[in-house]
Amino acid sequence: MRIEVTDDSVEVLLAGWQKVLGLLRDVRVARVDVSDVKVVEDPVREAMMSGIKVGLRLPWLCYVARTIRLDQVFVVRRGVAGLSFAVRGEGPLRRVLVSTRDAAELAERLRRP
Repeated sequence: MRIEVTDDSVEVLLAGWQKVLGLLRDVRVARVDVSDVKVVEDPVREAMMSGIKVGLRLPWLCYVARTIRLDQVFVVRRGVAGLSFAVRGEGPLRRVLVSTRDAAELAERLRRP
C-alpha cells in the first residue's frame, strides 16, 4: 500500500492482494474533503472497536476491511501507527484509517492548507 498526498487529493493505493482480500478499491479523496486529521498510535484496536466489518480481519494483527455501511475503511497492522482522516462528500465514506510509518509526517502535510 502507498499513500500519495498532492495539492489536490489524497490517494490510498492498495496492493492487488489487499484489494481482493479486503474487498476494497483504491481510495481517492479530494483535499478539500479531508478534515479531522490525526495520528492513531494503536490503529488495530480502533479498527476492532468500530463495529461489523467486511474483508480481511485478523484480530490483534491486521485489518484490510470496511464497515458494512461502507462509511469507514481500515488498512491497518499491529505495531505501525495509523493516519486517520475524516471525509466530507457525497458518497458514504466518512473515515479512513491506514497504517504507515510516515503517519506523523503525512498528518502534518494534510493539516496544512
